[in-house]
Amino acid sequence: MKKITKAVFPVAGLGSRFLPATKATAKEMLPVVDKPLIQYAVEEAIAAGITDMVFITGRNKRAIEDHFDKAYELEATLAAQGKNELLRIVQEVVPKHVNCIYIRQSEPLGLGHAVLCAKPVIQNEPFAVILADDLIDGKPSVIKQMVDVFAQHQCSILGVQDVPREHTKQYGIVGSVNLEPNIEKVNKIVEKPNPAAAPSTLAVVGRYILTPRIFHHIAQIWPGAGGEIQLTDGIAALMQEEQLLAFRFAGTRYDCGSKLGYLKAQIAYGLKHEELSVDFAEYLKSI
Repeated sequence: MKKITKAVFPVAGLGSRFLPATKATAKEMLPVVDKPLIQYAVEEAIAAGITDMVFITGRNKRAIEDHFDKAYELEATLAAQGKNELLRIVQEVVPKHVNCIYIRQSEPLGLGHAVLCAKPVIQNEPFAVILADDLIDGKPSVIKQMVDVFAQHQCSILGVQDVPREHTKQYGIVGSVNLEPNIEKVNKIVEKPNPAAAPSTLAVVGRYILTPRIFHHIAQIWPGAGGEIQLTDGIAALMQEEQLLAFRFAGTRYDCGSKLGYLKAQIAYGLKHEELSVDFAEYLKSI
């Protein structure tokens, strides 16, 4: 029985849809209320029992490394000022039992290539992939839900949800047959199909558990949609030799790769923030 102890976070993207905010700041460091997107993603992994966080980074991504590093001067200043609660918050960004590993993706060759960059660390273990752009509010965390499914089926799993048919060209779309409640057996996966050609409206949305065999298939594929090495193409090849499942997770997803989705996340998380919820709700009523 194999366990999931490692998660890959592809964070080398340019974040061009949020320019100029992302000109000098990683898009994954954009805050939702008082935490950056990448911290929500890491907390989701920690809640699933994952201990090794593998960040696939690029140029201008040092802020991510700094965020998860120890901040000696800041901690010393907070301690000297007696700001113990703020000190606790800073120190708990990464629990002591969690390891952060950084690998540089030298060229922006796509999500598939970013995952392949993690092979030296992952080696022959199954692992999770989490896209921080997709902020998903789930209890338990979506990756925890998927880890539980993996414990039962021991195969690759895609986190999916239904999207409007006119939006299929924005996602990897699966064709599938129902296996059990909320779990589908995938028989087809297509990257960003036109609505008329899409096999369904079931979209892969930024959460994966993959077996290490995926590395072999990614290494064999040619650039696909957008001139990039697509993870979807590697998964399609993997599916020919291993069972592949799609899991309809329980949770609310916010597409923080889009400005509208990011604004929706700010409102939703502001309304449940323990310090702000009441006053923020009153403000929203006033407008």
